[in-house]
Amino acid sequence: MTPPARLLASMIERSGPIPFRRFMETALYHPEHGYYRRPRDPFGASGDFYTAEQLEPVFGRLIAACFEQLARDLPGDLTVLEIGAGRGEMEPAFTGLRYRAADLGDPLPPPFAGFVFANEFFDALPVDVVVRRDAVLRERLVGWDGAAFHWIDGGPARPELVEYVERNLGGLAEGCLAEVCLDSLAWLDRLAGILRRGYILIIDYGYTRAELGRFPQGSLMSYQRHAASEHVLSDPGNRDITAHVNFTALEEHAGSLGLEVVSFEPLARLLLRAGEPDRFAGALRAETYGEELRHRLQLKTLLFSMGETFRALLLRKP
Repeated sequence: MTPPARLLASMIERSGPIPFRRFMETALYHPEHGYYRRPRDPFGASGDFYTAEQLEPVFGRLIAACFEQLARDLPGDLTVLEIGAGRGEMEPAFTGLRYRAADLGDPLPPPFAGFVFANEFFDALPVDVVVRRDAVLRERLVGWDGAAFHWIDGGPARPELVEYVERNLGGLAEGCLAEVCLDSLAWLDRLAGILRRGYILIIDYGYTRAELGRFPQGSLMSYQRHAASEHVLSDPGNRDITAHVNFTALEEHAGSLGLEVVSFEPLARLLLRAGEPDRFAGALRAETYGEELRHRLQLKTLLFSMGETFRALLLRKP
């Protein structure tokens, strides 16, 4: 049994079934034993998954080119704040900007002008899970039977979860499940609060309200050694847990904060616009033929694989 599993089992034995949000938070972010807090590298070939940031330097150069194009209407010294920076692989790309990084639990910088960049950050925020049974929206809880964790349908969902589902999902059909990520809205509050003027770029996989029907049983997944699984309650602390991002919720909450939606599109389209002015010469530059070939393969993956799966939401604070 992993250390997070022992902690969670003890918690349930003392107080009864817990919200999934608490399970996910402990499994991923416990200060000592959480998946993202242990002294190991979850990224790349020797880890559990890849992100676009492992396709360096091409991805970083294209994002930097995107910001350079947007910076034309932002005079003065500019900062780029990367949320959930992982190994910090993007930093070398932002040579013309003051670079800052922050993760969950880190203090945010004082207000600044420039850019906030969040790549595969929102999908790893802890979520609550709800289900509609007998016309009642109920919270799904996590129980422990002495050998394994399991799902339990709890009582009626808390008012804030009901409000989120009605507002951002348009309700939920009988027997269907959904994730509720209140933390995503709280993070958008924080980011809008420290950005004096500039842009917020969120890159992730997710869905809109109109696409909710694709996920009648929710979108929770776990990843271990590059294998995806729906068994998110197994082996807590040793596997990543993610949920698709509700982009409708982010867009509508952004509007309430005075942020303008500049674009919402497949990642490939944003990267194409960034690379078109010089026909990708800047992104592909290399000192050797071998490096150039590697960069071309990275670009192909970004445009034709990840680029069609991931979405890019660009928000502007005037």
